Amino acid sequence: MKPRVTRAIYPGSFDPPTNGHLDVIERAAGAFGEVIVAVVVNPQKRNPMFTLDERENMLRACVAHLPHVRVAHFRGLLADYVRAQDADVIVKGLRVVSDFETEMSTALMNRSLSNVDTLFLMSDARYSFVSSSLVKEVFFLGGDVAPFVPGPVLSVMSTKRTALKQA
Repeated sequence: MKPRVTRAIYPGSFDPPTNGHLDVIERAAGAFGEVIVAVVVNPQKRNPMFTLDERENMLRACVAHLPHVRVAHFRGLLADYVRAQDADVIVKGLRVVSDFETEMSTALMNRSLSNVDTLFLMSDARYSFVSSSLVKEVFFLGGDVAPFVPGPVLSVMSTKRTALKQA
């Protein structure tokens, strides 16, 4: 009997992707046969900095070196997407204790809806304070975010800032 390839889904808004996200993706890629980085189309998050296409393209550039990782997007319930992709596990990164408090109830709900467990990966300590929201704030206030985002993301952010200044 041929062993089953374990498929993991790593969902998020990735607005923008950070080095913390990439760290989780790389570690998940080492643990699972396939990882789907699933960009959530979340109507509750108003005014994202990046379009869905921009986020997907940045992520594709960031994971190009990982052969068993693909980038996609979904709308609606994660549990429905997990079933549609025949995934075995959901991966979530945790930076601080408050992340666990928020993510635990979501993980339990997803399990009850899809019968798929969530695996929590602890953030690398270098990125435990880095969030997409904080990166955006520092960036637009003129701070250097190069240590916190992958090169392709910084390039797109810089282009976007230049375009906004010219508008």
